[in-house]
Amino acid sequence: MFNLAAEGGESGHNPIIPIGQEIVVGTIAFAVLCFVLMKFVFPRMEQTFQARVDAIEGGIKRAEAAQAEANQLLEQYRAQLAEARTDAAKIRDDARADAEGIRQDILAKAREESDRVIQAGKDALAAERATIVRELRAEVGTIAVDLASKIVGESLADEARRKGTVDRFLSGLESTGAR
Repeated sequence: MFNLAAEGGESGHNPIIPIGQEIVVGTIAFAVLCFVLMKFVFPRMEQTFQARVDAIEGGIKRAEAAQAEANQLLEQYRAQLAEARTDAAKIRDDARADAEGIRQDILAKAREESDRVIQAGKDALAAERATIVRELRAEVGTIAVDLASKIVGESLADEARRKGTVDRFLSGLESTGAR
């Protein structure tokens, strides 16, 4: 193997250390490669990375905005629900008040009707009593005149005398009953 290196010409050259021309060509190639990478590839990669970062950050911002909107909608829903509950309670209270008012009206009308019926009954009873008292007066007067005629022994046929006698008799009964 060592012979091959010796056959190629330069016998004293170390194979680990490159030849000076190779170092120059390698350095120029490395410089051109670095220039191409820095001029074209790295900016493209940076744009791609920035676009990806923007997309991720935009996604996060959109998610945060969507979350904020969802929270706002939730609060609006809760406020509407609370308002609906308040309205329902007000309607329920109004209905109860209306029902109580109707109940009071019905009770008042029932009392009025009851009082009217009672008064009509009292008036009918008073009229009936007056009729009965008149009839009894006339009957008691006739009986009293007949009885007085029998007791006295004379006829009390005269109407004026009979009336005066009957009135005195009834007045005497009333004054006796009043005591």
